[in-house]
Amino acid sequence: MKIAIFGAGGVGGTLGTVWAAKGHEIFFGVPNPTSEKTQTLLSKIDSNVQAGTVAQASGFSDVIVLATPWAATESAIKAAGNLSGKTILDCTNPLKPDFSALTMGFTTSGGEQVAQWAVGANVVKTLNQTGYENMSDPVYGGQATVMFACGDNENAKATALTLVSDLGFDAVDAGGLEMARLLEPLAMLWISLAYRQGLGRNTAFALMRR
Repeated sequence: MKIAIFGAGGVGGTLGTVWAAKGHEIFFGVPNPTSEKTQTLLSKIDSNVQAGTVAQASGFSDVIVLATPWAATESAIKAAGNLSGKTILDCTNPLKPDFSALTMGFTTSGGEQVAQWAVGANVVKTLNQTGYENMSDPVYGGQATVMFACGDNENAKATALTLVSDLGFDAVDAGGLEMARLLEPLAMLWISLAYRQGLGRNTAFALMRR
């Protein structure tokens, strides 16, 4: 699958690394494709990867992954050009700059805001509920940790669930996009446990079934 990743930081870089190893073609859309940071990442991944502008990445892709800071998300979407019919995996959370709280929730969500910005795209909220370390290795003691996905387009959501499963997560359909109103607070819970409660970033959620 051809995957454009907007952002090449901890989340974007980790996702690109794992998916490239699974045989997917990765195109990072970043502000400065020739930066030392981006070029170092490309050299580490080695194959199935390239970098360019957000617009170039968007034109290349079957799927777009938003791995941008919340403050940069709207501008990245606008720079991408026509997104009609595109599948977008929204990994962002509408966090305050100090990560102390969400800027919206319960009556709307960042995922729904992304859908308004990305006119005509099929947005799926997923990969927002944990840290990038768990994206690299989501299995604890033989138990795959859970990653929920929600969206209104069933085909887009099926694609998202396949890509999430490729990472090694227990990928679970959480319903329509409005469920992002719950998945983003779940991310806030993970952040609180990791930092305020001192559990650290090597902490994850699991869904148990009887």
